[in-house]
Amino acid sequence: MKNTEKQVWFITGASSGFGRAFAEYAIHKGHNIVVTARSTDKLEAIKAIAPEQVEAIKMDVNNTSEIAEAVKKAIARFGRIDVLFNNAGYGIVGAAEETPETELRAQMETNFFGAVAVTKEVLPLLRNQKSGAIVNISSLGGQLSFAGFSAYSASKFALEGYSEALAGEIAPFNVKVLIVEPGAFRTDFAGTALKHMPIIEDYLPIVGGTREFAKGMNNNQEGDPAKAAAAIDLALNAEKTPLRLQLGEDAVNAVKGHAESMLAEIKQWQDVGINTKFR
Repeated sequence: MKNTEKQVWFITGASSGFGRAFAEYAIHKGHNIVVTARSTDKLEAIKAIAPEQVEAIKMDVNNTSEIAEAVKKAIARFGRIDVLFNNAGYGIVGAAEETPETELRAQMETNFFGAVAVTKEVLPLLRNQKSGAIVNISSLGGQLSFAGFSAYSASKFALEGYSEALAGEIAPFNVKVLIVEPGAFRTDFAGTALKHMPIIEDYLPIVGGTREFAKGMNNNQEGDPAKAAAAIDLALNAEKTPLRLQLGEDAVNAVKGHAESMLAEIKQWQDVGINTKFR
């Protein structure tokens, strides 16, 4: 794919935040886009910007029949899909013990299985046309985790493991996979897209700071979603697209520091680890 080529972007969770920013960027670039969300109310505002370029479709990533219908409508309207953005998702904050199993399962259903379901519906199209890209929106929390984000990071760790294997499987078909690991961007993540779990008093000194940090950063994040869209487009059109792209100084520093810490720990314990084979 070249920057000058007109593409078709299929975006999940497009009603706000990153999804809306991706849509507005694509419109500006002259691409055709399919915007999806559980409700079409906010999608209509995006469609109004450029009706000839936009198809707005109600689609819940947890509903496989809606996914199949949305992809069918996208093909009927634009004839192909070039870039899939798996962006729909939300967060949970709370200690592992504070998080009910139903909430953990719901988190995995949307952030992981939802992305997988959309990917599997679009993959045959990309494979057959021998071109395209899948952009999976993870988080710096997909590489490391903090007290209070066990459920959210579990969903993003799963998405990253799936994506890394997928990248190797579909590269022979000239289809790329890009894992995006944003830090704090000015989206709804810390607001309506973040669920706080019931509090267990013993965890207040441990997770309380995380809860307050999450509330305090709402609408104060340094990251600009519009610049994230441009960075992703740049990576997709690079001669060698990276498997992972950290966005934001916080994400770059956190992931880099975590990797260095892991390497140091491996070095410290490598002799113990290696000395486990049959003699």
